[in-house]
Amino acid sequence: MDLEERFKIRSNSLDPKQGNILISEPLMNDFHFGRSVILLIDHEEAEGTFGIIINKKLNVSVSQIVDEFPDFEAAAYLGGPVADNQLFFLHTLGEVIPDSLPILDGLYWGGEADTLKTLIATGIANEDNTRFYLGYAGWDSGQLVSELVRNSWLIGNITAEQLFNIPEEAMWQTFVSQAGSPYEMWKRFPKNPEDN
Repeated sequence: MDLEERFKIRSNSLDPKQGNILISEPLMNDFHFGRSVILLIDHEEAEGTFGIIINKKLNVSVSQIVDEFPDFEAAAYLGGPVADNQLFFLHTLGEVIPDSLPILDGLYWGGEADTLKTLIATGIANEDNTRFYLGYAGWDSGQLVSELVRNSWLIGNITAEQLFNIPEEAMWQTFVSQAGSPYEMWKRFPKNPEDN
């Protein structure tokens, strides 16, 4: 591989699926998406894509955001720029919360809010198994694949354990490493190219 080829930023796939993650290319200069890792909650090429940024912790607790909510002092996360006044949640509690949608092995999206409140009040739902996000990321039909063609994202895989155990500030680099040696160079790119 010549030097020019080594510095090219290219997507590793054009076939995103529910439960995959998107890893932003290193020079993406965007408040929401720069150095972001996005979990795909739903992807239908004909209808569009819905995902949640999982590595942008906010300096506010869930209890500070939602009135009449049980005490949940864990931080909320920035889920994306769409509907950023709405709170969404991921969890590992499965069918204990009715109407939960399985996303990948052991990880679920949403479910019945009243059951969630009861589980929080009793300590069953906690920051080790439940995470809250303000807003989401969305793409119209064909838009995400178009961004993949433009090499804006890598597609990767994640486990429920990784989502809850990798510190958010280490997620982007961790998943770039997981993508393999062609992308190791990405970790050395400055966050702000003007700093170089």
